[in-house]
This record gives sequence, C-alpha cells and structure tokens, in this order.
Amino acid sequence: MSEKEVNILLVEDDYLDTMNVERELKKIGVNHPVFEARNGKEALNLLRGVGVPKISPPPSVILLDINMPKMNGLEFLTELRHDPEFSHIPVFIMTTSNEETDRLAAQRLNVSGYIVKPLSFDSFERSDSSLDSFSLFLDLIKLK
Repeated sequence: MSEKEVNILLVEDDYLDTMNVERELKKIGVNHPVFEARNGKEALNLLRGVGVPKISPPPSVILLDINMPKMNGLEFLTELRHDPEFSHIPVFIMTTSNEETDRLAAQRLNVSGYIVKPLSFDSFERSDSSLDSFSLFLDLIKLK
C-alpha cells in the first residue's frame, strides 16, 4: 500500500508565529510539507491555484490564524466551508484571541480545534482544549 501524501496549510500573517509553528512541528518529528499564506485570500489562491501553483494534493489539515489583513480567518473559513472541494478539510484555529465571540464563530464554522498561541507542544497549561486540539491535529497528519 502506498503512503498517503500529507500537506499542511498554515495561514498566518505573523512571521515569528510562522517560524514558531515550523519549529514546533520539527521538534515533534512532523516533516510534511507546510504551505504558507499570509491571509485568507492568499490561502484561497493556493487552494484553488489562482495565480500560484495549486497545493496538490489538497492539505490534510489547515492551521488558521483569526486576526489577519485582507481576509481574516473567519472570513476565510466561511468561504472554505461553502466550497465543496475543500469544505471537508479539518481546520484548527490558532490565535492569541481568547474572545468567546471568536470561539463561538469558529465553532459554528465547524472547526476541529481551537488553539491559543503561543503554540507549544511541550506545555499545555493554558487549557485542556488546546491539548485535545493538538492531539487531534497529530492524529490527522499521521500516515497510515
């Protein structure tokens, strides 16, 4: 049986947060390709191949910041959920925002998890939901 190719899409406008995510993934041995977009519009272009090469195969999981310019994470997620080609992709919200309104909006858009930054796979004292989200994220990117 052939191995399933796993791609990850990271939608994050903060360069330091992007570096942190990549460092944390490497630290735990995740070596799958990580495609980066700085906002929701760039992410949609990567998914659809508009003006840039299309991510192929589509990402197995998306890590998504909420607060970004041009198209924020919730706007991107709304668009994603209305696109039959990509609506099934698990999305994990990564944000510094712990606002209940953001959390509820993300839940209504069927997110797989909500992770409060800074991202760290070593310590989960911030919340049990972050630990559960990280565990689910890791399960989704494991090759079978």
